[in-house]
Amino acid sequence: MGFGVWQMLTSCPWQVSVPRAFCSSRFLRPNRPWPGTGNVLMPMRPLGIPAHVTVLFPFMPPEVIGPPVLGDLGRLFGAVRRFRFELARTGWFGDEVLWLAPRDSAPFRALTRCVYEAFPAFPPFGGRHADVIPHLTVGNGRPVKDMRAAEKSIQEHLPIEACAAAVTLMTEQSCGGQWARAARFTLA
Repeated sequence: MGFGVWQMLTSCPWQVSVPRAFCSSRFLRPNRPWPGTGNVLMPMRPLGIPAHVTVLFPFMPPEVIGPPVLGDLGRLFGAVRRFRFELARTGWFGDEVLWLAPRDSAPFRALTRCVYEAFPAFPPFGGRHADVIPHLTVGNGRPVKDMRAAEKSIQEHLPIEACAAAVTLMTEQSCGGQWARAARFTLA
């Protein structure tokens, strides 16, 4: 989505994961290709990044995130109620990115706004977009015909119902390498 290696190395995303335990669909599985899509989808899975809706990216460098920041974030997320949501339709950013949209984006927008207001030095996507669209990326940079075929397969399984029960902080372990969960905050 236009972020260079430096930004990926010096920042980390907050995300609402969509783990199988909180998802009603057998279609959305954390560690397996989606049925009928081959390996076209979930481009971040090999890097250790699960299916998710991004709350805020980029965030502060991992080495700056210490107990005071984690404590502030724990209080912030602890005051937010968990919520159910549906991934109800597909969408596209150009011909490059295929994604799923929540039927109601308001709870995700509220989470983003909450974190950004607490940490105004870190605007969503570095301030590059006037409107941040909550979404779950399912395909990125693959041949368009392959992603269109995968999209048809996905649409047969919509909507996907899930529950946002926690927010996870992911950090990149090395340049272009694996990502790992650095912290997880349960919503109220």
